[in-house]
Amino acid sequence: MSAMKAPDEASSLQLCRIMRPDDANIVGNVHGGNILKMIEEAGCIISTRHCNTQNEDRCLAALVRVEKTEFLYPLFIGEVAHATAEITYTSPHSLEVQVKVMGENILTGAKKLVNRAVLWYVPCSLQNVDKIMEVPPIKFDAEQEEEGLKRYEAQKTARLKTKEVVDEVVPPPTKPEDAPKEKYTVGFSQSSLIHLVGPSDCTLHDYVHGGVTMKLMDEVAGIVAARHCNTNIVTASVDAINFHRKIKKGCVVTVAGRLTFASNKSMEIEVVVDACSLVDTEKVSYRAVSAFFTFISLDKYGKAQPVPPLKEMRWNTSIQLTPDDNHNDTDGKLDGWKCDNDINLLCELDDGKYTVV
Repeated sequence: MSAMKAPDEASSLQLCRIMRPDDANIVGNVHGGNILKMIEEAGCIISTRHCNTQNEDRCLAALVRVEKTEFLYPLFIGEVAHATAEITYTSPHSLEVQVKVMGENILTGAKKLVNRAVLWYVPCSLQNVDKIMEVPPIKFDAEQEEEGLKRYEAQKTARLKTKEVVDEVVPPPTKPEDAPKEKYTVGFSQSSLIHLVGPSDCTLHDYVHGGVTMKLMDEVAGIVAARHCNTNIVTASVDAINFHRKIKKGCVVTVAGRLTFASNKSMEIEVVVDACSLVDTEKVSYRAVSAFFTFISLDKYGKAQPVPPLKEMRWNTSIQLTPDDNHNDTDGKLDGWKCDNDINLLCELDDGKYTVV
């Protein structure tokens, strides 16, 4: 194994790309999914580069978790996105990467912090994708090492806890004709997208890039939010995205989203990705990825506006919530049901910045 490196000697990376019309959403801003994809590309490059400094089998870094991601300012067509990635912690078999995305107006020179995220990767051997390689250690000072270890243990515990839930049987998606017709119900806005995984979606291992999956998830979450509000919407943040199982080339993925919470200022949307091989004899679906997205509703001037409240929950076979005997009707949650994740309410300040309140 290579010698231990100091943090200032560790590789860093910056990706730059001008935002073009095909990066835009229907509002005209850059699609949040494209920003997530760029973040993952930067994280994958720096992680793979670092892990191949050791004298062993060549490997490719695979994304296993994205911590909460915040969209601080919108990015516009014609601006340049600068994604800067840095390795901030290494364990024997995983590494933490922090990515910041700056937006630059090349006409005025103005810059802004658009997004920041923390990602976790594991190195997989190119010869055997199921073999997890060792990560060359980076030497940090005692305080950084202690804080990094705490973050590592926290994300590991969270991933294992989430995995226990998603290993349950995957319910069948709702047929469009069976969906509730009443507006502002969970079933009315519930949406899904089906995608066949092709070569352009995949890594050298023939498994889907994490950034491709995140972009699809953001698209579905955006459809759910737009159907509920019937207005322009924007991604405000993404809670932890957990990658539970790999998705191989040739699989059909179903990306499904449903509204789980609505305050007067934001919507929380659960998005899950189920995969099934197109060629295998046994067509067995499995849960591959899960996450929660937060969206806000925008008026025609791009300012945050109130979100329509959710109406009384109606049972749908593709929605599974937990009965809450201690439900408080004044807390804004679904009547008679509860979800286990924390909710962050967001608003928009006068200068256009999205922030937690």
